[in-house]
Amino acid sequence: MALRQTEPWRYPSYSDEGGPDFPELPTGRFMQREKHSRSVTKAITWRFIATMTTVVLVYVFTGRLAMALEVGGLELTLKLLFYFLHERGWGKIRWGKVEVEPFVVWITGFSGAGKTSIAEGVAKALEGKGLKVDHLDGENIRELFPKTGFTRDEVNMHIERVGLLASRLEKSGVFVMASFISPYKESREFVRNICENYIEVHLATPVEVCEERDPSGLYRRARAGEVTNLPGVDVEYELPEYPVLEIDTSKTDTKEAVRIVMKHLKKFL
Repeated sequence: MALRQTEPWRYPSYSDEGGPDFPELPTGRFMQREKHSRSVTKAITWRFIATMTTVVLVYVFTGRLAMALEVGGLELTLKLLFYFLHERGWGKIRWGKVEVEPFVVWITGFSGAGKTSIAEGVAKALEGKGLKVDHLDGENIRELFPKTGFTRDEVNMHIERVGLLASRLEKSGVFVMASFISPYKESREFVRNICENYIEVHLATPVEVCEERDPSGLYRRARAGEVTNLPGVDVEYELPEYPVLEIDTSKTDTKEAVRIVMKHLKKFL
């Protein structure tokens, strides 16, 4: 079930020859999976414990060791057979199975609106449901492309590059949380069009509130002329036209914002 796709897929319109290059992204954590040998060993030890319990109970009630061992062996054989038939039978039944398609949650808003904190909270909640999640964040991704500038064309190229990466992760079965200022409509629409399931969340926090917070001193530096092309100061932030959710973090704290996003996402999980 696709959430929205308004145009066919297209490659990013970069001026770079040969298209974008994607370096390997550091995830900061390792995922663990259980080997088949471990699962088999656990199943055998559990079945051994259960069978020995049966043997002990029969021996306690009858006082006959031979009978206890025979009952234990019969119980082991029959339960393995019935378990095999039970699992094979349920494997052919589609009832109760729900397919969950990955999606891209794109959080946009002014610097200091709380994008990263909310994205981290939602990513953690999705991981708690056993889903594979990757969080693409403005600051971390910028470290991988340090030569990318901040003019309108450069920002759009950067967002298109990240959008293409997000769409590839989505196609690989990964749920993507993306937190970027992404101030321009054309690059946000590009991301919308190449992602199968795109969910846009606009943090509609007034720029005055974000500037009061100014956690990284970015607004102060922009006012002093040390930084240029900062949305809300010397360039316009183009408001999203069709966000799925709109949250003002001057009225809603991070915990509540995460709850609001997760409540919306539950219909797709």
